[in-house]
Amino acid sequence: MKKVLIIEDDPRIVELLEIHLSDLGCQTRKAGNGREGLELALKENFDLLILDLMLPGIAGMDVCRRIRQAGSLTPILILSARSEEVDKVLGLETGAEDYMTKPFGIREFIARVKVIFRRREENSLAGARPANAQLRYGELEIDTDMRKVTLGQSRVELSPKEFELLSLLAASPGKSYSRKQLLNLIWGYEFEGYEHTVNSHINRLRGKIEADISRPRYILTTWGVGYRFNEEL
Repeated sequence: MKKVLIIEDDPRIVELLEIHLSDLGCQTRKAGNGREGLELALKENFDLLILDLMLPGIAGMDVCRRIRQAGSLTPILILSARSEEVDKVLGLETGAEDYMTKPFGIREFIARVKVIFRRREENSLAGARPANAQLRYGELEIDTDMRKVTLGQSRVELSPKEFELLSLLAASPGKSYSRKQLLNLIWGYEFEGYEHTVNSHINRLRGKIEADISRPRYILTTWGVGYRFNEEL
């Protein structure tokens, strides 16, 4: 049974989500403010967090950021009345798996929840494959089973999307991916048009693993195309 935490201060929306998540066979917990939601998210294991942005106590975006800073990989689905593009991009870049605006259709909500569960299961299966469990390039080591990245003797703390980007590129050194391909593979087709999100994640990823981001060693730019992992390491 999947466990879902709903962090939402509108009891009508909470009740609606609980009914339909129950129909999916999910067990739900709820928190009516950001502080309570953050504590629960960090204390218990959940398969999905549903997060409102305009919360009392701690704002939803700060909740999302703190969860990722704590190293949690639990998927986060943001449900918010904020419909501006900048809010959606910020939510995705902060570490959310998906973003839906209120009011939302319940059928679309259910479909997106199912997609998130399916991706998580697929990632777990992929991480269990021995042939792809560890990738090593010089001082950089990627353990896809443990979702752990080390550089030399130091562990590199990556967001879920940064890890997925690095793992995808490193699994096929020399293969160039366009920004649109990376967006679709990592975030899904529903985010078509947000290619700049890929750029910001690549820049942050380089900042964490490259000694000199102006002369990257691991993640290279294929001019006119996108990005690739250095095939000469």
